[in-house]
Amino acid sequence: MLDQIQNKMEAFITQVGNVNVSKLASGVVAGKMLRSKLILAICDNHPKALDLCAIIEMIQSASLLHDDVIDESETRRGQSSVNAVFGNKNSIMLGDVFYAKAFFELTKINERVARSVSNAVVALARGEIDDVFLSEGFNPDKQKYFQMLKDKTASLITASAESAAILAGLDSAKYRDYGCNLGVAFQIIDDLLDVSQDTSTLGKPAMNDFKEGKTTLPYILLYECLDGDDKKILISYFKKDSEQAKEWLKAQFDTHNIIAQVQAQARKYGDLALASIKDENNQSLEKVVETMIYREF
Repeated sequence: MLDQIQNKMEAFITQVGNVNVSKLASGVVAGKMLRSKLILAICDNHPKALDLCAIIEMIQSASLLHDDVIDESETRRGQSSVNAVFGNKNSIMLGDVFYAKAFFELTKINERVARSVSNAVVALARGEIDDVFLSEGFNPDKQKYFQMLKDKTASLITASAESAAILAGLDSAKYRDYGCNLGVAFQIIDDLLDVSQDTSTLGKPAMNDFKEGKTTLPYILLYECLDGDDKKILISYFKKDSEQAKEWLKAQFDTHNIIAQVQAQARKYGDLALASIKDENNQSLEKVVETMIYREF
């Protein structure tokens, strides 16, 4: 089914009718399609399911194309990013094409679905803007972190689950809650991987978030554990790329048991996701949480 989604996306791009757009799009590396897996786990038999998957994946790809420009990233999923190969201008414009085509196709599905996905993209963009402003300095505020995370990462996962439930005629509120909590847990795990895994495993530099100006949950929890002098040291390493900083941070993470604390936060949201659909008897959705969230580090 995932191959069919990829084919559907390629067909949408071909319909744009521009050889340069097709050339740029060929440089976009497909991901694991989490959002599509959720949709198919909820409404795989609906005639519009594959179209919805392709639309969601195009929107996700568009956001990542813009993200890589904002973050000045040269790799995406272990390969050269579109902006690294074709330049920032082309990456931004390709993202715009993806957004526009996705919204055009969205009008053919369902008004409630269109509202859900459109609202999610507004939240996603809002989260991107907040992320940029938060990167101006070290952010010790968990509330700001979680709000940004819900907007930037969880919103499209939420809309995917909610939209699929709408198409399937199910209680969309349950699936919206599932998607939101899963999205939060998913990003917490991603933030945890950045500080707990090596470069070869990640496909990008390890401990790169802090260097890029992202105060993720591991750093916020560490800040809360430190005394005044160590707090100052932590803040002094913000946006710094040095082995000394990395070694100091790793030692502090170990001393204060930060990995386990972050994992506990992810599992809390995983539990909330499972509770949202406890009466829905959807083992596929339960397995997504168990595989992604309940894992060892």
